[in-house]
Amino acid sequence: MIGLPLVAGGAAQADGPPLLDAGRLPYLSDAGRADYGRFLLQPTPRVFALAPDGAWGWAAAIEDDPAATEARALENCRRWGGQACTVYARDLAVVWPGLEARPPATPARPLAGGTGWSLQPDGRFLWQGPAQARGAYLWAHGRSPGGADSRGSQPQPHVRAFNNAGYDVIRLDRDPVTDETEAGAAWMREALRLLRRQGYARVVAGGQSRGAWNALQALEEPGLADAIIAIAPAAHGPRGSAAQAWALDDLKRIVDAAQSRGTRVAVANFAGDEFDPDPVARAAILSGLAPRSGGLLLLDRPRGITGHGGGGDWRFTFGYAGCLLDFAEGRRDRCAGE
Repeated sequence: MIGLPLVAGGAAQADGPPLLDAGRLPYLSDAGRADYGRFLLQPTPRVFALAPDGAWGWAAAIEDDPAATEARALENCRRWGGQACTVYARDLAVVWPGLEARPPATPARPLAGGTGWSLQPDGRFLWQGPAQARGAYLWAHGRSPGGADSRGSQPQPHVRAFNNAGYDVIRLDRDPVTDETEAGAAWMREALRLLRRQGYARVVAGGQSRGAWNALQALEEPGLADAIIAIAPAAHGPRGSAAQAWALDDLKRIVDAAQSRGTRVAVANFAGDEFDPDPVARAAILSGLAPRSGGLLLLDRPRGITGHGGGGDWRFTFGYAGCLLDFAEGRRDRCAGE
């Protein structure tokens, strides 16, 4: 399953951002246009290059260096026999001569915030604003056991499927100095309330690790989110941490407290996750969300994807990004393989 840049229901975004219109690219075959769809799910920096003879190539996040990423994309195009390879798209912009298209500006200032947190539009994603956007995807980062500052970190690539379908992407950035679990949960709830007041038609709360844990905690208040996407939720440190002894009990308390029956919940667990004390018991506890929510999609240890960071694996992106979008909006069109 590949989450191509299509709106829900499968129709191309004819009036959407030019970047997302694969039909605008000159010279490309159908295979090239399909690969452009994969490119649109990549993190930035990213570059797509093509040549008049129909060859193409792309690259993303090479050492987090825009110049190195562009050089790799052009090299990949030439490796496929391309002559006169030229950059078509760079990050969110189309730069091909005669077809140039820049994205709308993303607000630079936080939408809201307080001591220890801020609600920050992410400029690495296309922005429309609450009046035009299909919805808002609120992303919450994890919390490093070593106290590293994760503010500003790029949301996982599956979020691109939502952005390509018209969702604004907004980060819940948390200061590691004050980022305790219950504080993070309170900030999550306040951020979701604010996005509702902003007027977004749909609100999705997602996150990885501690961010995912906080997103699940939001289920105790009905109506905060239309969907929750929890990727490797955790809040008790890696195996060997003293807190792991009560990790499953705390997870069960979250499930028992959930009372948002209109909210669809997707959870992804990965094999070999050092923050998961007991994969079988954990999956059994999470299954209790089914009758307490608007529907549960449990991606329990999908094949070939391992580790706490499995949500950032390209196999997860290509396999489940479109599925998560469909599920969040009440469909399972691309979830046949879960």
